[in-house]
Amino acid sequence: MTRIDELLGRDFDGEPTTDLDDVIDTAYDDPRHSERVPGLIELMNDPGEPEKDRFLACLALTSWAEPAGFETVIAAAADPENTPWYDFSIDRKFSVDSTFSQLAVAVDSSRFLVEEKGTAALRTQAFRALARITDTQYFEDRLGELIDSATVRAALGEIKEAIGRGVRALASGEKPRFDLATQLVDLACAVAPVDGRLSVELATSVLHVAASPRALEHAVTIVYRAEGPEIREFGEYLTAVGNERVRTEVREAFEGSR
Repeated sequence: MTRIDELLGRDFDGEPTTDLDDVIDTAYDDPRHSERVPGLIELMNDPGEPEKDRFLACLALTSWAEPAGFETVIAAAADPENTPWYDFSIDRKFSVDSTFSQLAVAVDSSRFLVEEKGTAALRTQAFRALARITDTQYFEDRLGELIDSATVRAALGEIKEAIGRGVRALASGEKPRFDLATQLVDLACAVAPVDGRLSVELATSVLHVAASPRALEHAVTIVYRAEGPEIREFGEYLTAVGNERVRTEVREAFEGSR
């Protein structure tokens, strides 16, 4: 039995299981998960262990709101392509690394234990670190949906800078390895409940250089999430430049806000 099997291949009653996700999720209601934390930290930091197993250990520790998990996510985001498990998990659509998308989900899931563990500040730092790399790393349309409003407020600087870098890259003619424009729009959408005007400014900056049908469709989320004259103007802009699907969604968003 491998170390990862010992740590995540058994439920908390000691019974074997092949569902590692279930073990990770069950921990939110089972304090016995803390008994496995030291072993997972040791495994995660052991260069002699398989990269996949180290990654799974990081996912578990991060999901359980452990400092070691958050700190590893922050370190990984500081130097993404030199992360030990980089390219271990590849997205089928774009054939690019998807590990940061999974780490973002783990950071989000940590909300169930973060207060109990006293690691709320580290969780915010981890999300801010991930926001910094949204112009270069792929998040599978997830990050914008995962960041709560309080974290968005804390990460506004990182979000604005990442979108700015991404817009400049798109404007210069760079060919991203994935749908960068839509990912940046998704990040702008996360800002909408916090600052509608800024959300529109950020999304518009992206759409002015890369208004793909998919990016325009995702931008409609802003019309759903915020109100005000600038939101209505943005909806009218989307109606003017978007396809029939975009126009329909904008109309439904306006009708729902009445």
